[in-house]
Amino acid sequence: MTIHLPSAAEELRNLDGLTPREIVAELDRYVVGQHAAKRAVAVALRNRIRRQRLPPDVASEVMPKNILMIGPTGVGKTEIARRLARLSGSPFLKVEASKYTEVGYVGRDVDSMIRDLTESAVDMVRREKRAEVKEKAERNVEEQLLDLLLPPARPGFGAAGEEPAERGGEEPLRATREKLREQLRQGALDSRRVEVEVRERSFPSFQILTNQGVEEMDVNLKDMLPGLFGGKTKQRRLTVPEAREVLRSEEEARLVDAEQVARLAVERVQNSGIVFIDEIDKIAGREGGHGPDVSREGVQRDILPIVEGTTVSTRYGPVRTDHILFIAAGAFHVSKPSDLIPELQGRFPIRVELESLGLEDLVRILTEPRNALIKQYQALLATESVEISFTEEAIREMARFATDVNNATENIGARRLSTILETVLDEVSFEGGSAGPRAVRIDAGEVRAKLTPLVKDQDLSRFIL
Repeated sequence: MTIHLPSAAEELRNLDGLTPREIVAELDRYVVGQHAAKRAVAVALRNRIRRQRLPPDVASEVMPKNILMIGPTGVGKTEIARRLARLSGSPFLKVEASKYTEVGYVGRDVDSMIRDLTESAVDMVRREKRAEVKEKAERNVEEQLLDLLLPPARPGFGAAGEEPAERGGEEPLRATREKLREQLRQGALDSRRVEVEVRERSFPSFQILTNQGVEEMDVNLKDMLPGLFGGKTKQRRLTVPEAREVLRSEEEARLVDAEQVARLAVERVQNSGIVFIDEIDKIAGREGGHGPDVSREGVQRDILPIVEGTTVSTRYGPVRTDHILFIAAGAFHVSKPSDLIPELQGRFPIRVELESLGLEDLVRILTEPRNALIKQYQALLATESVEISFTEEAIREMARFATDVNNATENIGARRLSTILETVLDEVSFEGGSAGPRAVRIDAGEVRAKLTPLVKDQDLSRFIL
């Protein structure tokens, strides 16, 4: 039995034709419940498409409506933002607000989130451009491999009367080359080894220590001294498949215009970038404390210009943040949204509260999404010819145990299901295909037998589940 999980190609659709209702329907395929949050992000995404249809002078005045998600951990905040970015094909970055520090403290500067987002966009555009030149690169690599397997004849230096004989010798060489081409395509030459000239990729790098702390911006000496490091190569003896991969990578890099990639990436970040700031409640609070918490308001004030709209310098050029969509999220157990500085609160005008997950929600999470946990485990074990199935009672029992433990200890939402499933399937996963192809059916009795001893002792459940 083969279980197919969705690929990235299946997830991408024409965003221009998706209404907010259809965007919510797409998110429903992966995230259970939370309709208020889905509606908010669907409208925010659709407004981007509407803005792109406006005249340039009007479009420049339309700012994105940033969103603040409020809800406990494990209810789908991050997954909604991630699926939204994947659906739209937008550059996406998830950051933890707690890892940033105020300017003057040792730690990461908030500007680095825009640099990281730009790096993500560059990787995205580079992959797209490499896919466009893939066929041409394959043809060029094939010719290079044939040159390595059968070096071309050198031109002669004889008299003019010898030229017909030389031309007559080209036909057997061409026929031999075509025969090798067929063998190469059929994989008959995969065991052959060839000498490949590979460009050195390891260059010295160092970090810049600024008055804002250690900023993780590597400076490549290759860029500063291209004559010293630019042309260094070495010979490697590789099999044909290994040589094909090395040559393909270099050929694709040669065919892709790096300046065009950087320009398109910066444009994509400025017009459709999405930054998800998690744990923003950890920096909510005013001055007056002691220790590291004293910089929390400072971090908020540093984030404020990024969200308002400013220019951040990156290695690919300046990036404007005016039209980047920011989605902030936090549990707000200890603090509350009003503890954020008023200026930052005003930059997140759309607030949605996500609901805690109940028993029925956990049952649906186990089975309904296209990437449901049960489907993942079935796909993993199917690779070793182990067909696993669950009764409806077993699924409900696992959801009940997860709900009970969430209520009795820390409520970590749907993340509890991973631990439950690992415990139930521990023996099956350990044995794998060692017992040969077989079918395994998990019922409610087996679920109770595996989980009851662990959940019975509340103190023990805190450590195991």
